[in-house]
Amino acid sequence: MDLENPGESTPATPTHFSSALLSHLAPTILLVEDEAFVRKVACEVLCSAGYRVLPAKNAADAARTFRGHAEEVQLLLTDVVLPDRSGCDLALELAGVRAGVKAVFISGYPENCITRQGLQHPGWFYLPKPFSAASLLQKIKEVVNQASEKM
Repeated sequence: MDLENPGESTPATPTHFSSALLSHLAPTILLVEDEAFVRKVACEVLCSAGYRVLPAKNAADAARTFRGHAEEVQLLLTDVVLPDRSGCDLALELAGVRAGVKAVFISGYPENCITRQGLQHPGWFYLPKPFSAASLLQKIKEVVNQASEKM
């Protein structure tokens, strides 16, 4: 609120938090989706629900982003089919960097590495495309809550 003009509001000044504090306030999701529109909409939906989102357009971009934020990322949300390699391979690589990162795989293909493997890895989940904003948020909430209950 503007103190000189009480009826007018002023833009909020961004508050800077440490990475560790921010990761406790808002779960951080690494979103990997090669389709720009789907990535943009999913990012908007997740951000509006209070999640911190780190978007990536392919596996290489995601791996670089993860290495820079490994301690912050609680969840990998990735398309199964990416232009440079599979989301499954990406999840295995990230798990090698830091164990315990959960993953939600999204795919429009009924047959993929996730459905064939039957989600054998603990903490791996599947959400078929197309999905609604509500179903995306529900799945993310389930996974994040499950992760926090075990801590």
